[in-house]
Parts: sequence; C-alpha cells; structure tokens
Amino acid sequence: MALWTDFATAAPRIAEVFARRHAAAGNLCMLGTLRPDGWPRISPMEPRFLEGDLWLVGMPGTAKFADLQRDPRFTLHTATVDAQVTQGDAKIWGRVEDVRDEALHQRFAEAVYSEIGLDLRGQPFDPFYRADVVGAASVAVGDDHMDVTTWREGGEETVLRKH
Repeated sequence: MALWTDFATAAPRIAEVFARRHAAAGNLCMLGTLRPDGWPRISPMEPRFLEGDLWLVGMPGTAKFADLQRDPRFTLHTATVDAQVTQGDAKIWGRVEDVRDEALHQRFAEAVYSEIGLDLRGQPFDPFYRADVVGAASVAVGDDHMDVTTWREGGEETVLRKH
C-alpha cells in the first residue's frame, strides 16, 4: 500500500486534482465503507493531511468508523457539485491503518486547532486512521476534451483522453 507521499510521487496528476478539490470543498469528501451486511455506506467527512499522510479522523462511535474497524477498505471521493466537473474530480481507494501514537495525535490536534479553531488538544483519538492508497482516478476537463487518469499500486498513471 502507498502512503500519501508515495502515492503523490507515483500518481502526481491524480494527487494534484484530489488535493486541489479537497481544499476547494473545505476539506469535505465522501467516504465509502462497507456496512456489516455488505451494503455500501456513503458518509461525509473531512480528511486531513498531516506530515505527508492523509488521515481519516472524526467523531468516535460513528457507523463509518465501525465499518472501517471491521473492514479497513475504503473509497474517498472529492465533493463534486458541478455536473460539468469543470474543476476536476478525484477518488482514491485503499485500506486504513489505525495508528496508536499519542504524540502524533496531539500534533494533529494542534494542526486542527491552528487551522480551524476546533480544540481537540488533550483528547484521545480512537480511531486514528491513516489512508493507505492502492488505486485512484481523476477527471480533468480541458477546452475540447476530458482526461480520465487512473492509477493502481505498483503501476504508473494512465491517461485516457476523451473528445
């Protein structure tokens, strides 16, 4: 599996679209997980970048995090409100790893506090998921075309141009 920095090196086009759309939507993305009965669940969340990794952290006790504890596979899609996707669109998928590192948790809390003023300092994080990416795709629209870029772990980005 690829940590964010490894993914961004291997798939720079997709990583750029994902990071740009993630930031433009106020960090909002849609998280896909699997329910206990195997059906998919879609949940809004605000993943965050810290120290070169992408973190899926949020309110404890939620169904989406129970899903990930049971089955670590996820997909994460940038929030798209433009049907023409003029600003692009991206999705990644992979597995999460629950990282138990209190010092890291507090650095994360400090970063959130300085960024948006939400004070989580001193509070425990359970779970604290790092996203390990195994695949990704993005869409970028040009003047007379649309580029669909895909990537799978171990490979290179592939671009399909549609006119």
